[in-house]
Amino acid sequence: MPSSAEREIARDVLTLSRHVLQQFGSFTAEAQDFSALMNRIALAGKMIARRLSQAGLIEGALGVTGNVNVQGEEQQRMDEYANRAFIRALEQTGLVCRLVSEEMKTPARLPENCSLSRLALLVDPLDGSSNIEANLSVGSIFSVLQPLEDRPEADHQDLLQPGRRQLAAGYILYGPSTQLVYSVGKGVHSFTLDPSLGEFILSQSDIRIPERGSVYSLNEGYFCQWSEGIQNFIRYAHRQGSYTSRYSGALVADFHRILLQGGVYLYPGTRQKPEGKLRLMYEANPLAFLAEQAGGVATTGTEAILDIVPHSLHQRVPLIIGSRENVEEVLRCLEGSLRP
Repeated sequence: MPSSAEREIARDVLTLSRHVLQQFGSFTAEAQDFSALMNRIALAGKMIARRLSQAGLIEGALGVTGNVNVQGEEQQRMDEYANRAFIRALEQTGLVCRLVSEEMKTPARLPENCSLSRLALLVDPLDGSSNIEANLSVGSIFSVLQPLEDRPEADHQDLLQPGRRQLAAGYILYGPSTQLVYSVGKGVHSFTLDPSLGEFILSQSDIRIPERGSVYSLNEGYFCQWSEGIQNFIRYAHRQGSYTSRYSGALVADFHRILLQGGVYLYPGTRQKPEGKLRLMYEANPLAFLAEQAGGVATTGTEAILDIVPHSLHQRVPLIIGSRENVEEVLRCLEGSLRP
């Protein structure tokens, strides 16, 4: 039987890059490229985690830049830093040709990489950045796509493909510890950054969302702007006595809780903006990919998130995601078969 020291060493060497190679079960060029790519995404995460941990001490790290991003949102200085971190971590690596970001109207092209790789990385570099000055959890979300050969690259039509075509997806959560959760279509796995080693170490493999959870997560301040179906679900949740409301304002943090503990996260559209707020390609799609890999469900309320064919890089969608039974209750409220 292995000693405690041997078990500790075995744990410490199961790094993110090694785990990716194990997922492919080979040392092919594709497996090594994906291992290297996840390592660079992890590097960007380490850079952002370090900057966040020092943000209150570094002049100019906090506050707004005075710019407005492509979403029409005021850009935080940490948003700008996180976006640069992903670009710098990937340039001159030969791993990714284009990077689509919430912070940029058009993708960043990394021409020195394009002769070696056509892959595209889609990211929300810093989700929930309004939480930073209150020292609350934030995150990064990412998706990896293989551009379509038969669609023009000039206007990025080759990237407009359903979420089921994602090659990999995941997120990094910057909280009490820094965690990276990812999938290459073979289950969902979580890694925790060990600051003493400077490595993401496997902390939980083959994560499964519970069939049912007690948490519902959404911003109830918009109650009067929602459809009757969503309002009825909230009334139903209030009257059941088995639901608990939890909402942090950071999508990654709220989804991470649902992934581990079960329940449902909702960001529905409003009567004025039925398309919702969340972006399909680098927020809803990656999390839907993880949810389905873990046995959960992700839908707009009318169709599966991963089945949507995008019409633009920054397209918005409503999102209902989480445990199968909880999402089913929301859908029954929407169709009128379940009432408070």
